[in-house]
Amino acid sequence: MIGTLFNVVMIIGGSILGKLFHNGIKLEYQRILTHGLGLSALAVGINAIVEYMPKSHYPVLFIVSLSVGGVIGEWINLQKRFDDFVGKFSKGNLAEGLATAILLYCIGSLSILGPIQEALEHDMTFLLTNGILDGITSVVLASTFGIGIAFSAIAVFVWQGSIYGIALLLQNSINNDMITELTIVGGILIIASGLGLLEIKKINVVNLLPSLIIPILVVLVMQFF
Repeated sequence: MIGTLFNVVMIIGGSILGKLFHNGIKLEYQRILTHGLGLSALAVGINAIVEYMPKSHYPVLFIVSLSVGGVIGEWINLQKRFDDFVGKFSKGNLAEGLATAILLYCIGSLSILGPIQEALEHDMTFLLTNGILDGITSVVLASTFGIGIAFSAIAVFVWQGSIYGIALLLQNSINNDMITELTIVGGILIIASGLGLLEIKKINVVNLLPSLIIPILVVLVMQFF
């Protein structure tokens, strides 16, 4: 898991550097940076959907995933729990920044394929590349939302570490279909975050996070038929 640890260190380092910029940035510049992040999130999300939607063998799975996952998240009230937890450490809009950071860092082909490649082939190329990209992104995020963005490194470690462990245990069960469906749903959630950062539409993205579990479960079950 050396690649994942590198990724985590880059996020923390980038967040520290971004915090230094944050202290000297005026509110109007923070606002334009937030809008820039929103546009970037839209671009990343749209790219994921455009790239992976044609490869999908389950064209309505993302609809089912968002519907079922959204209901589960609303029932658990993940958004409020997340906001309350983050609110203990920050009075600003850190919760929105963290949700965006976690989605940007965790939902992407490099972040998903990287741990699998390292586990099965001992190749860290994807994760090293991903770490550099995340480090740069964390500088921008932390310059807008503050040092608290560094906490997203915990989510990245758990996410990539879990994928790494699952890849070792289920070498024959992970396939392209699972990655494709997961990336499509993730791309939609990243777009939702972008809309919030652009102040177009506030969406409780955290309540939709359980949607990411549905494609994994469905593809696993379909392998038995």
